[in-house]
Amino acid sequence: MLLAIVAVGGAVGFRTLLEGLGQFYYLPMVPAVVVTALLARRLATALAVALSIAVNLMLVPRESVSDALTNAVLFAGVTWLLAEICWGLRALDSRTRDLTRQLAAKDAMLNTALASVPVVTLASNGDIRRLNPAAANLFALTEKAARGRPFAELAPGFDIKTIVGSEAPGGPLDAKDGHWTGLRPDGVTFPLSIQYGIVPGSSDDEQIALCLTDLSRWHAADAQARELHAQLNKVWRLNSLGEMAATLAHELNQPLSAAATYLHASQVDMEKAGPLGDSALRTVELAKGQLLRAGKIIRRMRELLSPEARRLDSERASSMVEDLGPILTMIGSSKGVAIRMEVEAENDRVRAERIQFQQAMVNLVRNAVEAVGEQTAPEVVIVGRPASETHYRISVEDNGPGIADDQIDRIFQPMTTTKSGGMGLGLSVTRTIVESHGGRLQVSRSALGGAAFSFTLNREPGVENA
Repeated sequence: MLLAIVAVGGAVGFRTLLEGLGQFYYLPMVPAVVVTALLARRLATALAVALSIAVNLMLVPRESVSDALTNAVLFAGVTWLLAEICWGLRALDSRTRDLTRQLAAKDAMLNTALASVPVVTLASNGDIRRLNPAAANLFALTEKAARGRPFAELAPGFDIKTIVGSEAPGGPLDAKDGHWTGLRPDGVTFPLSIQYGIVPGSSDDEQIALCLTDLSRWHAADAQARELHAQLNKVWRLNSLGEMAATLAHELNQPLSAAATYLHASQVDMEKAGPLGDSALRTVELAKGQLLRAGKIIRRMRELLSPEARRLDSERASSMVEDLGPILTMIGSSKGVAIRMEVEAENDRVRAERIQFQQAMVNLVRNAVEAVGEQTAPEVVIVGRPASETHYRISVEDNGPGIADDQIDRIFQPMTTTKSGGMGLGLSVTRTIVESHGGRLQVSRSALGGAAFSFTLNREPGVENA
């Protein structure tokens, strides 16, 4: 409101200065309305129009009321139209400012993204036109040294014709070996993936943009996961052989002992026969010695193949389970099962032998994945949380059919299996590992509806998580 009054007052002063040059009527008042419209809202502008008309009616004598009314209406209509134009310009200016700010923010985000992602632009003949600092660092080159060189020199096997002849506007560029090979000036190579995009409406100078990804870390992680998997398989085979040796030793020990007892009884009877039985006594003694030797061999095999006394170290349960992520993903993806991990990382220091623990976990998860294979929404969850001040509980739960009541007492026995082609050693070996850690493997009904295999590890006393 004050703005309207000041603007009209200034217009009146300006009109007074122009009085010596002639009669200007409403014309000097137009800027007052325009200025008010540019700087204020409609109410203030309407006030400026009304004040301008009132001032003109007081200062300029009119021949008739109709003449005064006509000029006032004409002034009001023209100045209001100008005001609408001013408001439109203000709205357009505000919109332009907003768009400018949004574009600046998006440009900053794009620049930030491109600063960390290697990007190269190529001409239609495959020569490098530009590359950002990330791409230059990737190939250990300067932009000046790379510009103008064929990109095929940095990625052997790259053929620009594959992209130019493609109808797709962009996407991943497949390589024969599953990945491209990048080449640095010192001869060092590294695995590489390439995403391409054809720049629309571009000239021959910059026609194709390539987004590059160094796969070295992915390949190293994959190799590490495969190495761990191989190590777990080796431990699993040794444990399985040990369990089988223990079972065979137990099963064969009784008939061997019985045979040795029978032979001893035969020796007693033959001694009663006197000299006639001496030859048979020697033969029976030899047979008895071989039976006892067979028993010793079996016991020795059991000792050699059975896992040695576990050396339990201080480990974090969450770390041991998380390291199995790639392996568990492979196990789950083979059956289309997503495996969730809900392992609490707080106060999870335990006493464990890392490889043996992980081997037991892999076996339990594999069994759970196979159990839920027929479910419409298969689910396997690894749960870990402190059970008490001295124990940390780990459980593998699923929503499969569960374990029948009549099988619970037998399921951990060697040579007992519900799988076709199974040897029945998996849970037996797992139980042996758990018991060597001072725990006890148990099975119960899972909250998901299937089976829950759980055991506890001894927590590390007086050690806080780092």
